[in-house]
Parts: sequence; structure tokens; C-alpha cells
Amino acid sequence: MDFAFTKEQLLFKKEIIQFAKKEIVPRVREHDLKGEFDFESFRKMGDFGILGLHFPEELGGQGADVITTVLAGEALGEAGVDGGLTLAYGAHTFLCADTIFRHATDAQRKKYIPKLASGEWIGCMGLSEPDAGSDVASMRTVAEKKGDTYVLNGTKMWITNGPIADVAVVYAKTNPEAQHAGISAFIVEKGTPGFSAGPPLIKMGVRTSHTSELIFQDCILPAENLLGKEGEGFLMAMQTVEWDRSALLAPFVGSATYLLKKCAQYAKGRVQFGRPIGQFQAIKHKLADIRIFGEAARALVYRIAWCKDQGRPLNHLEAAVAKLFVGDWSLKPTNDAVVLHGGYGYTHEFDVERIFRDSRLAPIGGGTSEVQKMIISKLM
Repeated sequence: MDFAFTKEQLLFKKEIIQFAKKEIVPRVREHDLKGEFDFESFRKMGDFGILGLHFPEELGGQGADVITTVLAGEALGEAGVDGGLTLAYGAHTFLCADTIFRHATDAQRKKYIPKLASGEWIGCMGLSEPDAGSDVASMRTVAEKKGDTYVLNGTKMWITNGPIADVAVVYAKTNPEAQHAGISAFIVEKGTPGFSAGPPLIKMGVRTSHTSELIFQDCILPAENLLGKEGEGFLMAMQTVEWDRSALLAPFVGSATYLLKKCAQYAKGRVQFGRPIGQFQAIKHKLADIRIFGEAARALVYRIAWCKDQGRPLNHLEAAVAKLFVGDWSLKPTNDAVVLHGGYGYTHEFDVERIFRDSRLAPIGGGTSEVQKMIISKLM
């Protein structure tokens, strides 16, 4: 096994870090404090090629492999980009745009992918519901076929990019009695009659990503807005797990590197009892734990990415291990970083406070840690 990146990949990562530090990071604290989505940074990410990195060049992408795409997410985290913007990027590119790319017709790909890859349009995915999170089969949103149209009724919840999305991939039951096999996927554009988004939710962390309900009240869609065939929706949703366990986790890996640099810098400069606090064993251990988390998380995430590049079927046990580890174990180093900074770590002026809040979503979003343990134990 070769764990080395190519020179081109390392150069690309360096370029993204430089881009992010110059064009995005200076506004992070302001937008986080106000709970605002940074449209300017999102468009710049599109101009730089990040939003459509793995799509073919003829559709506005760069044709990058999975490892390079995951490396881009890590670079954003390492540069200090907030978890809200990277979450919005993940939902847009991998949960929405990639699903369209994989399952849409050629005409639909040509219509949507260039706009999504450039950042001209923002995408989201509507899967979770108020009473259906991990238990996908219990979703209540239905799509009834009427002639050459489908009529959608129901509500989606916790939808990243929901209030600002121009297009959504929405999952609904076309055959309510068939459980998972009765779920289908649809493309729904902003402005479609009967489709609306609720106001942004006020969240503890990832505050710069806008999250809301999606509401469907007799929403009429042309039949050609069906993605793939009826009943294939659950499999489509499960395919996003490959990205969720690699590219969407990558910013957490990069953030660990960023966190370690911030903590080491502070530990060298903060003097107590006549010497830098970094010379005390308790502080050294906290720094070591952050490094250990980053190394282990990186190995787990890139294993998923490498397998995807090799065309191997997703190993759901390995994917669940990666999600569980990054989710649960990211809480300790981010908490240690706040403690290391003392009172300063509890203030908005120090980035460790934001990173701590952002990390709290990791064991919840994209599949709770409890569900990951259930998957792991079942597959064992």
C-alpha cells in the first residue's frame, strides 16, 4: 500500500490552503458570529474549481480522482475555513450534484451540473424528516403519479442549504407499502409551485450553513424530474455514504491539523509559573492527543477514498468505523483545545471556540454514532 500523495496533489493542496487563507478565512469569524452564509466565498470556491472538482471537464469540472477531491476538503479545514461553509460545500457537491450526475439523463446533467460546479446554483438534498432520520423507511413524504406528473406532499427537516438552494434532490415514497424499495428520488427546482423552504434554524455550531425545513404541498413535478427509476431512491441515498465517509469528513481531518497548530502556538507563547505552558506534561499530552486523532482520522478517511478510486464496493463496516471515530473522537481534542486556552478558549476571538461548537455536529449529522455502532455490531 502506498500512503504517499503525488507531487501534483500536494501542490494542489498547498494552492487551496493559500486560496482559502486569502479569500475565505478573513471573513469566517464575522459570518459565524452573525450566522450568515458566505455567498462570496462559495462563488469563489466555484471559480477555483473546488465545487466541481471530480466532475468531467465537459460539465464544468476538472475530472479529479477521489483522493484529490478528498484532499481538497482536508485543505479547507487545515486553512481554517469554518465547518459551516465546508458542510454547505459537502451537501451541495456530494449529496446533491453528484447524485444528479450519477443518475440523471444526459439532458439533466447538461442542465444542472455546470451550474452547480461553478457555484452559480446551490444544491441540497432532502432525505431526513421530522420523524424519520436514521429510520429512512419511515419517511412520510409521498409522490403520487398522476398522468405525466408526480404530486409531492410532505416535509423534510435538517436540510443543509435548504433556505438558499436553487435545486434539491428530494426523496419520497412512490410505493408506501414497499418500505425501502418504495423510495424514489426527484429533482425539484426553487420556485416550483407547492415547494417552499422554512426559515434558517438557529444552531449551536456550523452557524454559517443555513439549515431548514423543505415543505411540499401538492407540489407538481413533470415525470421527467424522476431520477433513475421508481424504487431506486434508497440505493441512491446509500451511494452518498461513500462521499459522506470520505469527502464530507475530510474537513474534520484538516481542522485537526489547524487546531494543533493553534494550540502549539498558544502553548509556546503563554507563560505561567515562569515558563511556557507547553513545557508542562499535562499540556504536552493534550497536544499529543490532538495529533493522534488527526493521524487516525486521516487514515480511516483516505482508506474509504482509495477504495472508491479503485472501484471497490463500499465496505459498510469500514465506513461506519470511520464515521464513528471522526464523529465521537473529534469531541475530545476540540474540548482539550478550549481547556488549553483557558478563559480565552471560551471567547469568540479564539478559533478553538468555534471549532469546538462545529465539532458537536459530527456524532449526529450523516448518521448518529449510535446507528454506526449498530451497523458495526451487525456486520461483525
